[in-house]
Amino acid sequence: MSNDLTLLVARILLVALFLTSGIPMLFAPSGFAGYMGAIGLPAPLLVTWVVIAVKILGSLSVLLGFKTRYGAYALAAFAIGSALLGHTNWADANEFNNFFKNFAIAGGFLALSVAGAGALSVDKR
Repeated sequence: MSNDLTLLVARILLVALFLTSGIPMLFAPSGFAGYMGAIGLPAPLLVTWVVIAVKILGSLSVLLGFKTRYGAYALAAFAIGSALLGHTNWADANEFNNFFKNFAIAGGFLALSVAGAGALSVDKR
C-alpha cells in the first residue's frame, strides 16, 4: 500500500469514532450536557456545543484532508481533555483503559499532524 493510501486509511480510522459519536450529539445534545453538568463543568450546554463542533468539524477536516494539521491538533487536544476529565477513576479497569486509549488516539492525531494528509487530500489539490 502506498504511503498516501495508508495516510488516507489512517485518517478514516482516526475520525470514525469522533464522527459516529458527534453526529448523534448534534440531534440530542441535552444528554451529554447533563453529563457535563454532573461532572461539574460550568456552562454545560456551551461545552456540549463546543465538543460537537470539535468532533464534527475536526473530523471532517482530517477526513477530507483540509487544514488537516489544525483538525488533528484539535482532536488530539480533545482526546487528552476527555481522558483527563472523563476517565480518571482508575480503580475501574475500563476507565483505566479508556484513559490510555484516549492518549493513544491523541498520539495518532499528533503523528498525522507531522506527516500531513498525503496526496489523497484537499490540501494537496
